[in-house]
Amino acid sequence: MNQQLSTPLEGIRVLDLGRYQAGPRCGLMFARMGAEVIKVESVAGDESRKNGPTVRGQSAYWVQYNSGKKSLSINLRSSEGKEILTDLIKKSDILIQNFRPGTIDIMGFGYEKLREINPKIIMVNVSAYGQYGPYKDRVGFDPIGQAMGGLMSLTGEEGMPPVKTFFPLIDRITSLHATIGALAALREREISGEGQTIDVCLADTGYTCNEIPISAYLGSGYEQTREGNGRGTGGCYQSKDGWVILAATNENMWVRLSESIGKSEWLTDDRFQTRLDRTRTNAEALESELSEWFSGKTMGEAVEILSSNGVPCSPVNTTAQAAVDPHLTDREIIVEVPDPVAGSIHVSGKMIKFGRTEMVVGSAPVVGQHSEEILSGILGYSEERINELNNNQVVGIADKTILAD
Repeated sequence: MNQQLSTPLEGIRVLDLGRYQAGPRCGLMFARMGAEVIKVESVAGDESRKNGPTVRGQSAYWVQYNSGKKSLSINLRSSEGKEILTDLIKKSDILIQNFRPGTIDIMGFGYEKLREINPKIIMVNVSAYGQYGPYKDRVGFDPIGQAMGGLMSLTGEEGMPPVKTFFPLIDRITSLHATIGALAALREREISGEGQTIDVCLADTGYTCNEIPISAYLGSGYEQTREGNGRGTGGCYQSKDGWVILAATNENMWVRLSESIGKSEWLTDDRFQTRLDRTRTNAEALESELSEWFSGKTMGEAVEILSSNGVPCSPVNTTAQAAVDPHLTDREIIVEVPDPVAGSIHVSGKMIKFGRTEMVVGSAPVVGQHSEEILSGILGYSEERINELNNNQVVGIADKTILAD
């Protein structure tokens, strides 16, 4: 009889030493899929707990990358703190870290040391430029990946300075690369019985985001130019109450677009017979007529007409509009969870839908909330030893009155 797990990664334990986004979001993905993720942070707490914006005193930044994790607060500069981490490594499957290359070795937990402690451990290394390569010693954050791979040079309208995305695109994709790599390593471990290292970085991700233009340049010398929001059948248009974006670039969509807005004559118009005609050569003429049609409609009206006729389009939502879109709640993309600081707060929810097993969406921990549970339940430390470690500030233990409130 087959045994069914309640979550996809039930029984997997992850030690998350990551900071900010790219590392911790990898840990978040494991937490959502049901792994036990232990956030290893300093006695004072992870520095990103202070990052804004805030919701009733709680960092909206912090909870997005750490909800559903357990907090173990320890001083890794002390020999006793290192001993605790060593004991946990023996009982864990994955360790995530995104310090600068070489830092984890100085701390005494490079991969060779990890492998001595636990040959099955999988070590996920996230960095700006990788564990090797010409720039490995440089520091960097998300915009570095956007800039280095050429993405910023192609974002925005022609003549503008380079433009980065508002949200950290590179961090997010790098974290997914890390997650996918770690999942694959878990699968390979079932066969070999051994762990291994995973090396992902922001610069690598930046290049993969611009892979088609780079391939075209290397193959034929073709240099992609900026397209901005696009023109013709792939542009943005202002309606009575906001903007709508069209993505009707292929021939089938062009036919549907023309017919749905009452412009069937476009289909025999010599000016608009090819995609190049519509987006470049005669784009201005098409822009003028499309703009006129959209200007007489609300966003909702335009999207309803086009969508009902199979034309890809969407309102260009503001954050306020996106936050109340029914897709967000119906699909549980953002969900509200209890929070020890804010009372409740919204966090990223079920971004993957499993047919039989559940994703797990939990609350973000306060500093040291699970220290006693981990030291006692996983490592078997006595109450006396835990109290001694707490008194010596080797570990931090959350104030139970805060949790009770």
